[in-house]
Amino acid sequence: MGILLAIDYGQKRSGIAITDPMKIIATGHSTQPTSGLIDFLIDFTKSNQVEKCVIGQPKQMNNTFSEVEPKIQNFIKNLTGALPNLPIVRHDERFTSKMAFQTMLDGGVKKEKRKNKGLIDKISATLLLQSYLDASLHSK
Repeated sequence: MGILLAIDYGQKRSGIAITDPMKIIATGHSTQPTSGLIDFLIDFTKSNQVEKCVIGQPKQMNNTFSEVEPKIQNFIKNLTGALPNLPIVRHDERFTSKMAFQTMLDGGVKKEKRKNKGLIDKISATLLLQSYLDASLHSK
């Protein structure tokens, strides 16, 4: 029984989240420099049974793709070349960064720690993955 992995792709760094083996709860895993993300994923999939990779699909309020979408498409192409057997799905990631920041506020995270962009990326990936899990559960 494998896990799901989510990526909140960013131009400098990307947040990573994973599920438990029962695919019930998403947990923030790490933040990785985007320049080394594929190498990280190759190593990670060697030691973990990843069933699927969920990659955020950033859309604007009018439902058009954000300006980072071509870079994500290029990343997916390179990831598919490096890990051809890893299924990749896209999931709407609108508002995950804002929700991540609000989650930190609600959780009482101190101001200094809220400035940590990597923490926001990791929480965003977690929210993305949990949203995917919830949507998958409700579509059954």
